[in-house]
Amino acid sequence: MSQLFVFLVIFSYLCATIREFMAKIGVFDSGYGGLTILEKIRQALPEYDYIYLGDNARTPYGTRSFEVIYEYTWQCVHRLFDEGCELVVLACNTASAKALRSIQQRDLLGVWEAEKSRRKRVLGVIRPTVEVVPSITRSQHIGLLATPGTVSSQSYVMELEKIDPALVVTQQACPMWVPLIEAGEHTSAGADFFVEKYVWELLEKDPLIDTIILGCTHYPLLLDKIKKTVPPGVQLVAQGDIVADGLRDYLRRHPDMAACLSAEEGSCRYLTTESVEKFSQSASIFLRETITPEHIEL
Repeated sequence: MSQLFVFLVIFSYLCATIREFMAKIGVFDSGYGGLTILEKIRQALPEYDYIYLGDNARTPYGTRSFEVIYEYTWQCVHRLFDEGCELVVLACNTASAKALRSIQQRDLLGVWEAEKSRRKRVLGVIRPTVEVVPSITRSQHIGLLATPGTVSSQSYVMELEKIDPALVVTQQACPMWVPLIEAGEHTSAGADFFVEKYVWELLEKDPLIDTIILGCTHYPLLLDKIKKTVPPGVQLVAQGDIVADGLRDYLRRHPDMAACLSAEEGSCRYLTTESVEKFSQSASIFLRETITPEHIEL
């Protein structure tokens, strides 16, 4: 019996050690909206272990220059690599628009050369979102509701043109939506004014729009109000389920990546550059669970 006990102890230790060295999936956002993406990913892929990093002390990114957004995003991605993530999802439209391409085409090459491996990957939220649009629209007229930073980047316009040059894309910046959500006022009657304001301004620019992309990870919290505002027949494209489905398909197409990921406990660590108290309070707006975040310095 004692030999069996010793064997079980050693076996448990080895299993724990193996899990520790198995890679995690990293999810990054400059603020809190990425938690809506994380929630959908964990629902679709509950077996994997995750690390969420919010650069909440330096949010918002949208008002910053391209160079600063890139620098901040790469710092966070690199930290997730150091924490044991092999695959990182930029659950932030601003970072996906202004930093993803540089990271994929330049920084990952340096990581691959240093590690003698091409395994680490960084994915964004814009490409999987726009890929579903042609199958939804009938009029070929697309609307985008997003932050000023995402609108100014023209990233959605460029990506949609690559997929189908015939698509007509109209953008509308919604500068008040994120502050309302992070202040916990998105369910108030006062939020109705700003939801109606930006939706109507978008549709006035192009009345033929029949598909609207919600180009910010915060916006699902306003989804019910937006649905009440848009005319019948206008389809809304939210990112959470789309990104989750895209990640599941990515892992199916890259079994080497899936094989290196820990897939037993379904755990999630939360890292923040803000105080843990502030993060917990704000994260409660987006999550349906109590979390214990960790403060980090970059």
